This record gives sequence, structure tokens and C-alpha cells, in this order.
Amino acid sequence: QVQLVESGGGLVQPGGSLRLSCAASGFTLDYYAIGWFRQAPGKEREGVSCISSSDGSTYYADSVKGRFTISRDNAKNTVYLQMNSLKPEDTAVYYCAARDPLGTTVQAMCVMKGRDDYWGQGTQVTVSS
Repeated sequence: QVQLVESGGGLVQPGGSLRLSCAASGFTLDYYAIGWFRQAPGKEREGVSCISSSDGSTYYADSVKGRFTISRDNAKNTVYLQMNSLKPEDTAVYYCAARDPLGTTVQAMCVMKGRDDYWGQGTQVTVSS
């Protein structure tokens, strides 16, 4: 069964940290560009961070630059999103997605141009005191 599974979400106080994981089963992640996206209540889904499969290039939304770090461990078939200095406005359901990298870029993926091949079910992140 081909799927992506996110984990690591939870409740954290402002200024705290979380590390999200995106694990693949049924296929290998190393070929695919991987992105993290989030959707807050009443808002549209937005790209947070994406990482290429070829050279490890990354893209970050302005709202998370300097606070979030995306990385991939192909040996574990997993991509991570380290989130530091969390703010209440980071509260959302976080999703990961995989995209065939041919003919696209991580920036295009993160601004949601084009089509992604696989999506996870999401993990809730709540930042609140």
C-alpha cells in the first residue's frame, strides 16, 4: 500500500519546538521532491517548506524562514520538519506530499503550482499557552 504518514504533531507553548516526520511506505522517497504544507481553520492550504530529491535544495515560506528546517533521511525513507520558535499562528494541520521532480522545482511545489503524487493524512500542531 502506497502512503505517506505524518507524525510528531501536538500541543506546544509559544516559543517551543516540534519535529514532524513524514514516512513513506510502498515506495521510496529518494526519487521524489517532498513538501510540507499546512492548513489552518478557515484558511487555504499553504506551502511551508519543500526539498528536492536531486541536490537537496530547499524552499521556505517567508513566514517560517529562520525557524523551520526541512531535511530528508533517504535511508529511513523519511522527511523531517524541525519547527523552532513556534508561534500561535503556526497552529494548523500539517501535511506532507511527494511529487515527481521531472519538470518542476521545489519553489513551484511549495507555491502549489502543479500536481502532487501522494499526500499524507495530516498531523495537528497547536501552539498555545
